[in-house]
Amino acid sequence: MKHRLFLFDLDDTLLDFKASEKLSFARTLQDLGFYDNVEALFQQYQAINIELWKSFEAGAVSKDFLKVERFRRTFADNGLDLDPDAASHRYLESLSETVVLIDGAKTLCETLAAAGEVGIITTGVDHIQTRRIASSGLREHISFISTSEACGYAKPDSRFFEYTTKMARSFSRDETIIIGDRLDADILGANRFGIESCWFNPGGATNDSEALPTFEVTRLHDVVPALAKAAA
Repeated sequence: MKHRLFLFDLDDTLLDFKASEKLSFARTLQDLGFYDNVEALFQQYQAINIELWKSFEAGAVSKDFLKVERFRRTFADNGLDLDPDAASHRYLESLSETVVLIDGAKTLCETLAAAGEVGIITTGVDHIQTRRIASSGLREHISFISTSEACGYAKPDSRFFEYTTKMARSFSRDETIIIGDRLDADILGANRFGIESCWFNPGGATNDSEALPTFEVTRLHDVVPALAKAAA
């Protein structure tokens, strides 16, 4: 295996964010005294959240604005008299406590940490992501955590990757690879920064984007064999 620096996206690559998100959202509404049509409300929240994250990645809104605005819009669209600030606070607290690992994540991180250095690259909230990683059991295999909040730039901006690679013990473009589920952030970011990438695509989605992954896997268990085979 030629790679020595492995940069992992966190949510929906190592951690099942969708499962954590849904559970945390339900707990948040329950704490606010709301129990009706939670599933439908969650679907609306997700759509709003995705749009706001796109705006954040484009530099149009701040992280602090996003964290509260997604709840404000959800509540306003449904005529709910609930406090978006309180919801945001409770949700983030719950999210840091609700961690679900993707199958194979721990073994993969352990294996790659023995072969080189593992770093996390994430657009999530800095202190929340740190706590989630600590709760996941992955922390002992991870050398550093790079967040857009700390950097000031988000994937796929090359300035985020310049910031990230300075955190590594050593960095060579030829020996660095990004593993992530998002074509528009992880894979496109790798393309722009001039390093290889591995697209984690468990759903078997079609790539109709401009992003070009070096490798593609549907299971985390397949990452090491794919990298080893390519180096043979």
